Amino acid sequence: MRRSAPIVLVTCAIAVLGTALAGCGGDDDAPVADPGPATTAPPTAPATTAPPTRDSALVVDADPSGALAFVQTTLSTSAGEVTITLRNDSPVPHNVAVRGGSVATEPSLTISGGETADLTVDLPAGEYEFYCEVPGHAEAGMVGTLTAG
Repeated sequence: MRRSAPIVLVTCAIAVLGTALAGCGGDDDAPVADPGPATTAPPTAPATTAPPTRDSALVVDADPSGALAFVQTTLSTSAGEVTITLRNDSPVPHNVAVRGGSVATEPSLTISGGETADLTVDLPAGEYEFYCEVPGHAEAGMVGTLTAG
């Protein structure tokens, strides 16, 4: 009889383990949501980078940290009338002006602290420089290239 005791213990252990594992499947009385008909998502095309848009309304931001720099250093637009909006979130006053070829604008309003200012200019096709006309700012590097095509 002594030899049958381990067999009985192993058999009981297997029975208990089997019952416990069978109960791990979740609550059989809980309602099951109907997933509906199976669908297959259509294949998606790989992401592509759109070509830069040419716009008659451009935005240029002064560096928000107060550095004498524009965030955007290149802008592109169609030839013709264009409005450049300067956004300046820094406490340092800035403006924007455009020069090159036969174009030399007066600067926009000088702004700071979250203000915006617009500069509208008629640009023939070509390459121009936009810059901050506050004394010393362009010389410190607050310039960019504007291409009109």
